[in-house]
Amino acid sequence: MTDIDEVLGGLPVPVVGAPMAGAAGGRLAAAITAAGGLGMVGVGNVATVEQIAPELEIASAGGRFGVGLMCWSLPDNPELLDVTLAASPSLVSLSFGDPRPYLDTVHNAGIPVGAQVGTRAEALDVLDAGVDAVVVRGDEGGGHGRGVVATLPLLQQVLEITDKPVLAAGGIATARGLAAVLAAGAAAAWVGTPFAASEESLFKDSAKAAVIAADTDQTVYTRAFDVAQRFNWPTIYGGRALTNDFTAQWADRVTELEGNVSDELTSEMKQARVQGNTDMAPVYAGQSAGLVSQNRTAAQVVESFAGFRGHLAAAQRWL
Repeated sequence: MTDIDEVLGGLPVPVVGAPMAGAAGGRLAAAITAAGGLGMVGVGNVATVEQIAPELEIASAGGRFGVGLMCWSLPDNPELLDVTLAASPSLVSLSFGDPRPYLDTVHNAGIPVGAQVGTRAEALDVLDAGVDAVVVRGDEGGGHGRGVVATLPLLQQVLEITDKPVLAAGGIATARGLAAVLAAGAAAAWVGTPFAASEESLFKDSAKAAVIAADTDQTVYTRAFDVAQRFNWPTIYGGRALTNDFTAQWADRVTELEGNVSDELTSEMKQARVQGNTDMAPVYAGQSAGLVSQNRTAAQVVESFAGFRGHLAAAQRWL
């Protein structure tokens, strides 16, 4: 089996592109890898083999890459694991649920497994299951996860309980942020929002523009979008997205929304996503959106992290 330390230790820039469903496709994954990080392809809960197979082919042509899968939805879409393994990724992330039913299958294919967690208890559970790396995602991170603990406290907690590689996710968008989590002991940063707004992202242009225009205080953690779309996400997971007209009305009224979802609302939300209507559709992004201020390629984003060594060197004055 490929060693996880070999996968992460060989990165010129210790940055992994988060497997954001709807943003991280093959083109983005390949571009991140080519620039010195590790690109990932995100596989969403409504994805199909016909949609994902071409993305994996594009990613694999660019060298090493990873794939992020959602454990809670895999029982309904087991073929997504099959097509993932057929593409021979260097890393598979099994998150949002129990990875145990799939771990042996992935390991037997010679592929290391990571898992995203949002609490210390979740970290203990996936470590007990046998994952090879843990991704600690703090509440400030974009997209789906637990809205409980911030990145830095969670990173410190998990580093205390394992010697396996721990990657930090949430709020990391600059070389300073990367240096901070590496100094704390992270093996790499798991970065989403800056790449979601990049040229190669699958985001609509309107969504990319919204991320670039947003400030750090213009996101909200909520289940409202999933409820409106009738997605069966486990209720312990919400998603951090940019604030918009829809969140102004429903972000804090999810229980009420659950009893008032109509076919019309679900249809309107689906149409808004297709049309890139950011006033209604979710634009999943973290608080680091306030640090994303211009149109960039994925290579430029990776390059922006490359100065982390200078910040680590500057910290040597305390030794």
